[in-house]
Amino acid sequence: MLHPCLRCGACCAYFRVAFHWSETEPFLGGKVPLELTEKLDPHRVAMRGTHAAQPRCTALQGVIGEAARCGIYPLRPSVCREVQPSWESGAASPQCDKARRAHGLPVLQPEDWLHPFDADEPPLPRSA
Repeated sequence: MLHPCLRCGACCAYFRVAFHWSETEPFLGGKVPLELTEKLDPHRVAMRGTHAAQPRCTALQGVIGEAARCGIYPLRPSVCREVQPSWESGAASPQCDKARRAHGLPVLQPEDWLHPFDADEPPLPRSA
């Protein structure tokens, strides 16, 4: 069984992913590829594609609701690292639920976490 996020991608195609520009600067410890961002204001950048009427992060790979993953998972911005899927840690996530509903996907339930996940699956693509 795959981790629910590896079939989803809804957050990556619903929210604007905005964060401080320093996350793109290697000399400051930033890891987000600058070329995948666009400037919002003097202090913030956003992942390309997420500051649009119909957002979809440029790093999102795959089909929403079927098979989706973050193409820069180990380098993803802090805001993406902070979003938790509903019930993964024992509580609902309003962000996860809102994005899934917007894409016609059912919200995750506690029972979605009762089955073991494949050991060979790639790292979890936490979305923003």
